[in-house]
Amino acid sequence: MTCWRRLRDWNEAGVWQKLHELLLAELRAGDVLDLSRASVDGSHLRALKGGDATGRSPVDRGKTGSKHHVIVDAHGIPLAATVTGGNRNDVTQLLPLIHAVPPIRGKRGRPRRRPGVLYADRGYDHDIYRRQVRELGIRPLIARRGTEHGSGLGKNRWVVEAAFALLLWFRRLRIRWEIRADIHQVFLTLGCAIICWRRLKASF
Repeated sequence: MTCWRRLRDWNEAGVWQKLHELLLAELRAGDVLDLSRASVDGSHLRALKGGDATGRSPVDRGKTGSKHHVIVDAHGIPLAATVTGGNRNDVTQLLPLIHAVPPIRGKRGRPRRRPGVLYADRGYDHDIYRRQVRELGIRPLIARRGTEHGSGLGKNRWVVEAAFALLLWFRRLRIRWEIRADIHQVFLTLGCAIICWRRLKASF
């Protein structure tokens, strides 16, 4: 219970988010972070105990689940990640995910928080969201529904799939056991921070 209380209290104090931001700043300072482009996607997971930010998953026979939404840089480094119900459409979380990217320091001048280009699959194909992304100063490159595969976007977008694969190495993120969504968010943020830490160590 002491560990659980520390997890909860430090989350409310913003410790885990600050840790992730610090590691992103170190990566940018070491020229490891590439914000020239970013990719977004969502991934389902089961929520066996229910709770907030859950819903009937359309890809898991209507079972209760949640979704992880992740935005990564050009190398697959997670910039931000959020949790929603499993019944939420990916595109509804596009702007919240972009806004979740923190101001990233590490270089002289103003912190950076917006990529130059944003890649996404057909699940994000809505012109209204393209326009809103452009208004943020980001160029959207989103695959069109009803078109043949082979658009060429995959050569840049695959890094977000690789990021999900790394997150699934953490058993706590394969199935959601937490009833409280904020506690599950803690583990998701910690997973992103650990990926950043490993990438930082590899750059030494």
